[in-house]
Amino acid sequence: MRLFVIGAEGQVARSLREVASRTNDIVFGFGARPDLDLLRPASIAQALAGFRPDLVVNPAAYTAVDKAESEPDQAFAINRDGARAVASAAADRGVPVIHLSTDYVFDGKKKAPYSETDPVEPQGVYGRSKLEGERAVAEANPRHIVLRTSWVYAPFGSNFVRTMLRLSAERDRLRVVDDQSGYPTYAPDIAGAIVTIARLWAASDWHAKYSGVTHVAGPDVRTWCGFAREIVAGAAARGGRLIPVDPISTSDYPTPATRPANSCLSSERLEAIFGLRLPPLKSSLADCLDRLLH
Repeated sequence: MRLFVIGAEGQVARSLREVASRTNDIVFGFGARPDLDLLRPASIAQALAGFRPDLVVNPAAYTAVDKAESEPDQAFAINRDGARAVASAAADRGVPVIHLSTDYVFDGKKKAPYSETDPVEPQGVYGRSKLEGERAVAEANPRHIVLRTSWVYAPFGSNFVRTMLRLSAERDRLRVVDDQSGYPTYAPDIAGAIVTIARLWAASDWHAKYSGVTHVAGPDVRTWCGFAREIVAGAAARGGRLIPVDPISTSDYPTPATRPANSCLSSERLEAIFGLRLPPLKSSLADCLDRLLH
C-alpha cells in the first residue's frame, strides 16, 4: 500500500514519519511546503500524480487558535479550501482520504462526552474553519474518513506538555485553568490509529461504514490543571522540579478565542467500526516524558 501524507512537520505528520521509518508493508510519501502548498491546489494534484497513492492522509491545518480570530481569511483558506483541494485531488485519482479535525467544532456545553452525531456549534474562527473543512472533504470525496481529535501532545512541536515542562523549569509555581475538561491524546497514538485504519482498508477494501466522522481521542479525562500536575509530577520523577500547580478559572486567563469547557470526545465509534482504542494516558504520557527528558 502507498500512503501519502499532507505535511511533514506537524505533530501527527512527524509521528507518521516515525512510523514510516519502521514499517515495511506501507510505502509512505510526504508532501510539504514549498513543493506542496494547501493554498495551491495544482501543487497537491502534482504531488499525488507523482507518488500515485492508494490512500491520502491530511493532518495539515492552520492551528493558531487565537491568531485565527484576527486572520479568518487565512484560517478558512487552509482549513476549508485546502482541505477541499486535498480531498478533491484524492477523489480525482479514485483514492480515499483521511482528514484530521478537532473538538473545537463543538460549543463545549454538553455535560457528557460528545459523540459524532451531536450537534456542532463552533465558538471561534478556528472551529468554524475546521467544521467547514469537514463538510468540504465530505462533499469532494465520498470515500472519506474525518478523524476528530483533541488536546494533542507529542515529544515535538508546540503543545501543552512541552509548554508545562518549560514553565516548570523556569518558575516556582504554575497557575493553570481547571474548568475545561478533555481527553489528552498522544500524537504517536493517533498515527498508530491511522496506520491501523489504513491496513484494515487495504485488507478488506472500502466499506461504506468507514465514511463520515469518527472521534479518535485518549480514554482518560483531565482538566488542564490536572493534566499539568501529572506532567510536573512525571517530570519530577525523572529528575525535574516538583512545583505547585494552582487551579484557576477560564475567566482568570482570558484569550482571544473561546475554548470549549468540555472537549471530551467519545471514541465508541472508533472501537465499534475499526476495533481501536487508544492507550491510557499514563502509558502515553510516560513515553512522551521519557523521550523529552531522557
